[in-house]
Amino acid sequence: MTSMTELSYASGTSAKPLLGDTIGANFDRTAAAFADREALVERATGRRWTYDQLAAEVDAVALGLLDLGVGKGDRVGIWAPNCAEWMFVQYATAKIGAVLVTINPAYRVHELEFVLNQAGIRTLVAAPAFKTSDYAAMIEQVRPRCAALEDVVLLGGGSWDALLEAGRAGDPGRLAGIGATLTADDPINIQYTSGTTGFPKGATLSHHNILNNGFFVGEGCGYDQEDRICVPVPFYHCFGMVMGNLAATSHGACVVIPAPAFDPRATLEAVAAERCTSLYGVPTMFIAELNDPSFAEHDLSSLRTGIMAGSPCPVEVMKQVIERMGMAEVTICYGMTETSPVSTQTRADDSLDRRVSTVGTVHPHLEVKIVDPETGVTVPRGTPGEFCTRGYSVMLGYWEQPDKTAEVIDAARWMHTGDLAVMDADGYVNITGRIKDMVIRGGENIYPREIEEFLYTHPDIVDAQVIGVPDARYGEELMAWVRLREGAGPLTAEGLREFCAGRLAHYKIPRYVHVVDEFPMTVTGKIRKVQMRAEAVDILGLHDAAKQRHA
Repeated sequence: MTSMTELSYASGTSAKPLLGDTIGANFDRTAAAFADREALVERATGRRWTYDQLAAEVDAVALGLLDLGVGKGDRVGIWAPNCAEWMFVQYATAKIGAVLVTINPAYRVHELEFVLNQAGIRTLVAAPAFKTSDYAAMIEQVRPRCAALEDVVLLGGGSWDALLEAGRAGDPGRLAGIGATLTADDPINIQYTSGTTGFPKGATLSHHNILNNGFFVGEGCGYDQEDRICVPVPFYHCFGMVMGNLAATSHGACVVIPAPAFDPRATLEAVAAERCTSLYGVPTMFIAELNDPSFAEHDLSSLRTGIMAGSPCPVEVMKQVIERMGMAEVTICYGMTETSPVSTQTRADDSLDRRVSTVGTVHPHLEVKIVDPETGVTVPRGTPGEFCTRGYSVMLGYWEQPDKTAEVIDAARWMHTGDLAVMDADGYVNITGRIKDMVIRGGENIYPREIEEFLYTHPDIVDAQVIGVPDARYGEELMAWVRLREGAGPLTAEGLREFCAGRLAHYKIPRYVHVVDEFPMTVTGKIRKVQMRAEAVDILGLHDAAKQRHA
């Protein structure tokens, strides 16, 4: 009989208790304790805020939103690249109990419309434009079809100025009164994850979920008020707004925004100029920084720690980050949006081998187990199975989709991640694959089903299967296998890209196209994506990328 100690189960202990307060209360306490310390630096504009100044901006935005009629439980969308205002809105909504809906800056019209309607967004704060995206025009296009949407506030424009003006003229005493009515278990954030059914699902997270996860990620990095965290990862995702912003403000540390969107040189310049002690990124970002022609010109000697996450971390890249960037205490985190996000993290005192070849051990106050996907029984250590986690970090559920929630959170409140993992004798976890077909491209979670359904709208495509194939830069890239209607002309990758451009977010557009007469099938008629992935490596000559070792 297998003893408990040999099972793939672990629970995280800590001398520090969970935080029981709301994000607003926690932030106010930090702002009072570290009033004169720098809290936020925006490199693109040169603007800086101390904690005292940041608190004043947050309160002004909170009172401005109240002036618009936004109340507890109302959904407020934010659609913008990384900027200081994004952070103001994050904390302002938390202070008044509104639910912040974070919208991917890469979304196009049909994705925006879906999220606005599914979440019932009442007020949308957006950048007027970014890169080639005219956000204002897209919003006007969908607005007539979004019944709940009452107010659109464009950053840098008259509507944003009016909101701030109203807020600065408001009574700050109102915020204390509202704060007293909020609880840590209130929903505070909806983050959309690509959906297997062709539409995204809104993971609904509470103060308790994300404040504690940010705090304990910060504990894992050893943060205090002396730390300066360079955050080039997007705020719309947990990596930026939880592991970045909330980890910082729960420790009195400073957030440095190197650029509105990731730019390797701007990131290196920010670390050097601001003497950052911590740097975040998905592996793709670190690869780009290490390979930037100007790398040697930047003094990175202030770096101590940081986080690599969001995608399988190549072992060689991790070694270079430690050796060439001086991030001796860099950690790897593993998690998912639905778990706020982090479930495991490597520690600064782990051996180099552990830190480059595993995703660490269970986080404080959480439980993890690895189960047989068929039976749900916990497997012995060293045996692969599905990674499950339970505890304060598990989302409240998918917004207004109890059926979808029930598919991933069982009766005992275990979150079933769909990831295959192995736990060793000491409790260290390796992620070995995915039960579902989700593709992780440069930290973006992509569900093939959503893209397949879209490809069916192409006039020449009668059937489509999308798979992830190895890629040295992004970890994985998308490849579409398609069957064409009889008499259709040739379909190239470039032609398919043109069809998708402007209709699918850029990261969801397949890089490779392979036209077939039929797909590999099992005897029961199921598509064999495993075989397709293996064949794709040969077809595309991706043997070197496929050999890369990951944690």
